[in-house]
Amino acid sequence: MIPANLLQLTTQKCTTGCPILDRLLRGGIPCDSITEIVSESGSGKTQICLQLSLHAQLPVSHGGLAASSLYLHTEFPFPFRRLHQLSLSFRSSNAHHLRTNDNPCDRIFVQSVHSADQLLEIMSKTESFIENSKTQLPVRLIVIDSIAALFRSEFDNTPVEFKRRSSLFFRISSKLKALAKRFSLAILVTNQVVDLVGPNEGINGLRIGNLGCLYTSGRRICPALGLAWANCVNSRLFLSRNEEIIPEEDGKLNGESSNLLCKQTRRKLYVVFAPHLAESSCEFVITREGLFGVER
Repeated sequence: MIPANLLQLTTQKCTTGCPILDRLLRGGIPCDSITEIVSESGSGKTQICLQLSLHAQLPVSHGGLAASSLYLHTEFPFPFRRLHQLSLSFRSSNAHHLRTNDNPCDRIFVQSVHSADQLLEIMSKTESFIENSKTQLPVRLIVIDSIAALFRSEFDNTPVEFKRRSSLFFRISSKLKALAKRFSLAILVTNQVVDLVGPNEGINGLRIGNLGCLYTSGRRICPALGLAWANCVNSRLFLSRNEEIIPEEDGKLNGESSNLLCKQTRRKLYVVFAPHLAESSCEFVITREGLFGVER
């Protein structure tokens, strides 16, 4: 066996649908590995997942995977209305890459998941589903939104339960990585956050990745599921959301300055760790058309 030269390997990426975010991520979400997005609720995790599921359908020459996607959701209900809204924007922007009567939503296979054991069962069937799929575009993207919801209340805080939970982490991640390698899939997993209490940096005093601490909405937080799960993913991205009070630009009454203030939400994407990415960040906004990076 001849060892591979990792410096010469090129990994295919799936575009996020935004050139600014793609530039930050050096092309998008990589295949053959697990990428995790961490954030508090309402920060944009699901927006990115939906957007990626649509853009995976683009030709490889335009940053896509020429592929369908399997979307496993654990948060209910599934945002079908938002997916439809994003698909209209996707169709209008990429009409020349799609057939006239094609509905991009038909290329996204949605499956609800209620427990970690059910997730393992679904993944055991995924291999044959991908192999025997009769769709024009093969499945090359798997989204799990979110992994933390499956472990939120199913386990007690005992050593035995912690051990069982960690074992499930490794079984799930090993199956995902095996599927990713065999079919050259991009795997995108979302995770939630918990408040971090204590004077030390990082998770339980241990720094993981580029950022010593993560902050969102004025709180110091850390990714859910702890160090055991952190060792299961290849790359981790973090989305922060913070409210700012700023003066209104047009706040003038009768020629005099107004003291009117307005609240503005500023969102940012950070690279926490990734084997192919340096420490970096980018501001982004969420609009009706999707999620887009902002250059300032």
